[in-house]
Amino acid sequence: MDYGFLKEHKIVPVVVLNKLEDTLPTLAAMKRGGITVAEITFRTACAEDAIRLAVKECPDMLVGAGTVINATQCAAAIGAGAKFIVSPGFDQGVFDVCVEKDIPYIPGVVTPTEIMNAINHGLPVLKFFPAGVFGGLKALKAMSAAFPSAKFLPTGGVDETNAPEFLAQKFIVGVGGSWMMKGSPEDIENACRRASQL
Repeated sequence: MDYGFLKEHKIVPVVVLNKLEDTLPTLAAMKRGGITVAEITFRTACAEDAIRLAVKECPDMLVGAGTVINATQCAAAIGAGAKFIVSPGFDQGVFDVCVEKDIPYIPGVVTPTEIMNAINHGLPVLKFFPAGVFGGLKALKAMSAAFPSAKFLPTGGVDETNAPEFLAQKFIVGVGGSWMMKGSPEDIENACRRASQL
């Protein structure tokens, strides 16, 4: 499983698509704003089709799936072309599918026990979620001292104002969030441009 994409993409937008027809205008706005990675969440009915469409029509973008909570969703997302999988927590079934398909898996963690479980499964990058609720950067600094091998992708409570502070830490490989995904395509483009400059 290759996590090298996080070296290029420090900002990973969490993209919620409620309608399939929003997929291409949304991704086009992101690209114009300088962001070429999208974590399309599996929270909506059209998620699988949206990933398939995005992968087909936007080959220059790195499209993954987020909020993947079981093996069935994971297999569907990878079948649709998702290049990475993100979960709000760790799931053994999702892990097994990702290993079988050689797709990077970034599970959500909060506690030392969850971090230990993920590390012991050989996962190098962990989503600290929801970061804002569970102590933010202060908590991550403490966790990284205990787990120096772990790299984190904090999500939830990260925004334009505090992202630079997170990104300055060597144990943080990038940040996730939906703060740049609100409003019209023009709003998204402008917010993505500001985010890409962070």
